[in-house]
Amino acid sequence: MGGKKGIKLIDENGLRHDGRKPDELRPIEMKVGVLANSDGSALVKFGRTHVLAAVYGPKEPIQKFVLLPDRAVLRVRYHMAPFSTSERKSPAPSRREIELSKVIREALEDIVLTNLFPRTSIDIFLEVLQADGGTRTTAITAASLALADAGIPMKALVGGVAVGKVDGVLVLDIDELEDGNGEADMPVAAAPDIGRITLFQLNGVLTREEIEKATTMAYNAIQKIVEMEKEVLRRKYLAEKEGDEK
Repeated sequence: MGGKKGIKLIDENGLRHDGRKPDELRPIEMKVGVLANSDGSALVKFGRTHVLAAVYGPKEPIQKFVLLPDRAVLRVRYHMAPFSTSERKSPAPSRREIELSKVIREALEDIVLTNLFPRTSIDIFLEVLQADGGTRTTAITAASLALADAGIPMKALVGGVAVGKVDGVLVLDIDELEDGNGEADMPVAAAPDIGRITLFQLNGVLTREEIEKATTMAYNAIQKIVEMEKEVLRRKYLAEKEGDEK
């Protein structure tokens, strides 16, 4: 963060370094059911950021001390693969990964109907295979899809995206170059079908007007992202239905 001199991220035509307009998402790909040994799984790609999600449960955990009498415990592990960044990362969990695991859990906790599964745990494993900015919001999107793929009841699907400020301009779905050289980064996650924002963070400084505009940009984009999630799940369901009928 902090706008390094000499790096121009918005050109004279108002386009970003990768040719996108300020309010344009990166190309997005989503797949569900990508892992055979999990209860639910998803692979989500926002540009060059790729995140794999696996869900297990609800099940009775080995460690009984984590049990809650009235609901399931949601456990999230966010991890960046050693090969996910340009410099090889240590495989040991970093402080940032532990913090983001908690952030992602809190973004999903109120959406999953944990009260239906008392004295159990639902485990979500998130592996960042390739990192190019927006890993936490991509991970939240992947987790939402994997939970739905596992058949775990939720109030609504959740999607995430980050809005940044570069060269004085608000831009949607920032990548690593923009994040590292911009003036602000605002990750947002939401469940548009129930009108709820589940994650709101701000690194850097924005005016009140900029925060309002950035929130609207993020929310409108998340509505599109959640529609993509629904379509991916619908296609899998129809394919399974056709397979059962044959």
